[in-house]
Amino acid sequence: MTPETSVDPAAPAFTLRRARTSDVAAIKRLVAPLAERRILISKESVAYYEAIQEFRVAEGPDGELVGCGALHVMWEDLAEIRTLAAADAWRGHGVGHALVEQLLQEARDVGVQRVFCLTFEVGFFERHGFEVMADQSGVDPEVYSELLRSHDEGVAEFLDLARVKPNTLGNTRMIRWLHGRARE
Repeated sequence: MTPETSVDPAAPAFTLRRARTSDVAAIKRLVAPLAERRILISKESVAYYEAIQEFRVAEGPDGELVGCGALHVMWEDLAEIRTLAAADAWRGHGVGHALVEQLLQEARDVGVQRVFCLTFEVGFFERHGFEVMADQSGVDPEVYSELLRSHDEGVAEFLDLARVKPNTLGNTRMIRWLHGRARE
């Protein structure tokens, strides 16, 4: 991956790359202030290690991680952008934008048609082509029954299952269709 151009031309450039197991502590540090503000949910270290291959990170010129995000495939045509975070000092400098665009490209590369997210940053995701989800009607009954077998909390949140917290964070479900819209 190549260095990205910041939204602010005066800001230093950053590089996107695949996360490594040695990045888990830094990812947790990026998530911590957002978890304290109830924007993201804090996870145990083991959860980050188990999902490390899903993560991409933004690295500043000094080698410090300044952002992270993950793409979690849920089904043949459905994935979720998770744990999108940027260091406070880097917000507004294109880190989140670059991570979302990278994750959307990876979704296309693996054949995903729809990408879902739970967010408080509705405007940010709308600028990336996401729409607020009115309901889960895009999941046919057969796929729904298969997804019910998943132990993943993100899948349960997508399906809006009662067994998960009733969206205690109060965030918004959004979706983006990558290859044209198949609504009908």
